[in-house]
Amino acid sequence: MPGIFLRWLMLTVAILAAAYLVEGIQTAGFLSALVTAAVLGILNAILRPILIILTLPATILTMGLFLFVINALLLMMVSGVVGSFHVTGFGSALLGSLIISLVGWLLNSFISDRGRVERVEHIEMRRNHGRWEP
Repeated sequence: MPGIFLRWLMLTVAILAAAYLVEGIQTAGFLSALVTAAVLGILNAILRPILIILTLPATILTMGLFLFVINALLLMMVSGVVGSFHVTGFGSALLGSLIISLVGWLLNSFISDRGRVERVEHIEMRRNHGRWEP
């Protein structure tokens, strides 16, 4: 359960980063971004899988890049629902979805499945008689 709240906070930070970097995205502050992240998380859980299935040919044809278009549409939907969050156009939504995806991916890469921030350890491998060993 703490993992959900930590990921929610990471999505909030990603939305704040998008609002800071993209001119066409405005948020009223941290609380507004927190509500935006909650609504976006709910839409991502319910509506995004349906949209992915419906647009599967376009997603395959563009090698997955159409997923950013789906994310932009969901971001524009959230803009219509949350009054203190505004996206001015599709271009801003597309750039914002790219930034939110990248920042969210980067921040969530530090969170384990148990919802904890963990250090990633690398195991050095070496080749010994044609076999890789730690």
